[in-house]
Amino acid sequence: MAKKPINRQEPETTGHEWDGIEEYNNPLPRWWVWVFYATIVWGLWYVIAYPAWPLINQATAGYKGWSTRANVAAEIEAARAANAEINARLVAADLADIPADPELNTYAVSAGAAVFRTWCAQCHGAGAGGLQAGGYPNLLDNDWLWGGTLEDIHLTVTHGIRNETDPDARWSQMPAFGDMLDSAEIDQVVNYVMSLSGAPQDAAAAEAGAQVYLDNCAVCHGENGEGDITQGAPNLADAIWLYGGDYDTIRETVTNSRFGIMPPMGGADLSEAEIRAVAVYVHQLGGGE
Repeated sequence: MAKKPINRQEPETTGHEWDGIEEYNNPLPRWWVWVFYATIVWGLWYVIAYPAWPLINQATAGYKGWSTRANVAAEIEAARAANAEINARLVAADLADIPADPELNTYAVSAGAAVFRTWCAQCHGAGAGGLQAGGYPNLLDNDWLWGGTLEDIHLTVTHGIRNETDPDARWSQMPAFGDMLDSAEIDQVVNYVMSLSGAPQDAAAAEAGAQVYLDNCAVCHGENGEGDITQGAPNLADAIWLYGGDYDTIRETVTNSRFGIMPPMGGADLSEAEIRAVAVYVHQLGGGE
């Protein structure tokens, strides 16, 4: 059976030719063209209605006045309004009584955890374990330079340590004994300090260092090296070290001293309710007193 011949119609071209190559004239479907035009119109409306074109200090606002920052600010304000009553109770309560109030304590721990993750975790770590390499205290142990009661923690968070922006900041300063003692005396006192909580590198030097310690260090750290929280002097006899307890690190501390700074969180940064909440949160982690 013979096949019917196929009637092939030569397609229309645009009339353009490039090196013998012609372009077929295949127009897009009308529905597609109208959708394309609609997206152009929608795009023009969008750049007029919403922030779109960047300027020097901001973007064009758009006639609708829509702003993600304004939305976030509204949500924050709504959260503050919702928590206003319990925050007022938190501020009015005695610090020592907050853990005994189940509702206040639950709220303080929850709110304090959020404050800690936002403002404190950068230095003290997400788990509050501190960072010895940077001299950031571990908040989980019982070795607190300025005391670990709720009141002490609240005061430290509010005013900070050794900063020059808050006149009520906790303040102490260890002298650099490299300018006061010779190398042999520093070696002796370092070994003596190591002997207070472990094995010294040189027992003979440690014995000689006892007198060097009494003459230069006991006034702050105490005769037995147990420290003094009233002046932020560390306990040297508990094997807990802020910067490290090996020979080289202690020698560096004695020679050049340390001067850690904590900014004050009161005032512009945190409200009184937030400071109380984070103090309660830190205290219940298990360290402190």
